[in-house]
Amino acid sequence: MFAPDKQFSLELARRILWSSHSTRRRLPMTTIAIIGLGNMGKGLAKRLAGRSNLVLASRDKAAATAFAATLPAGVTVLDQDAAIAKADIVVLALPYAAALEAAANPALAGKVVLDISNPVKADFSGLTIGHTTSASEELQAAAPGAKVVKAFNTIFASLFDLPATQTAAIPVFVAGNDEAATAVVAEVVTLAGFAAEQTGSLDAARLLEPLGMLNIRFGYGLGHGTGIAPAWTKLAA
Repeated sequence: MFAPDKQFSLELARRILWSSHSTRRRLPMTTIAIIGLGNMGKGLAKRLAGRSNLVLASRDKAAATAFAATLPAGVTVLDQDAAIAKADIVVLALPYAAALEAAANPALAGKVVLDISNPVKADFSGLTIGHTTSASEELQAAAPGAKVVKAFNTIFASLFDLPATQTAAIPVFVAGNDEAATAVVAEVVTLAGFAAEQTGSLDAARLLEPLGMLNIRFGYGLGHGTGIAPAWTKLAA
C-alpha cells in the first residue's frame, strides 16, 4: 500500500486526462499555482491559462491582477500563502534565493513543487552551487514533505511567445525522485506546448542547471539570442 503522499501523487496523475469537449489537452481538475510573474512565470501562465485551474501569486498583486485580466477567464490571483494552499502543483517561478525562501512554507508538504530556477551568480558569469548539489536538491531539503521536480530551466522565456506548434518538439528536461510527480510535471510540460524528456532522479538537476547556464552563455554571452534551446539528436548507428 502506498504512503499517503505517494497516493496523492498517483491520484493527481490520474486526474490528467483529455477533455471530452475539446481537442485541446486540459488538466480540468488540477489547480496549478504559479508563484512569481517574471518573464518565465508570465510565459508559462499564458500557455496554461484556459487549460487548468490556474492561480497566480506575485509581490505586486495589482500588477498580477492586471496580467490575469489579459488571460482567458477563470484565472485567480491570490497572495502566496493562499495560492500554495489552494494548489495541487506549485510552480516556483522565482530566482533561486527567493525559491529557497518560499520552499520553507510548510503548506508545500504533499504537493508537487516545480522548480524552474538556475542558481546563477548576480553577474551571470556562472552558478553559485553545483556538481555536488543543485538548486532543486536544496529546495527539496528545505521542503522535505514536498515532491520537488526540475523542469523548464533550460529554455528562455521568449519561446513561450511562439505558437505552440513551433515549440512542440523542443525538449524540456524533467528530473525528480517521485515517479508519479515527474509524470504529472511531464504532462504540464506537454500541456504548455513542449516535449517532456525524463532525465531520472532529482540529482540530474546537477547536470541540468549547468546546461541552463550554458544556454544563457550561448544566448547572451555569445550573441545567439534567446530563440534557442538545447536538444539531443539521435543519429542512425
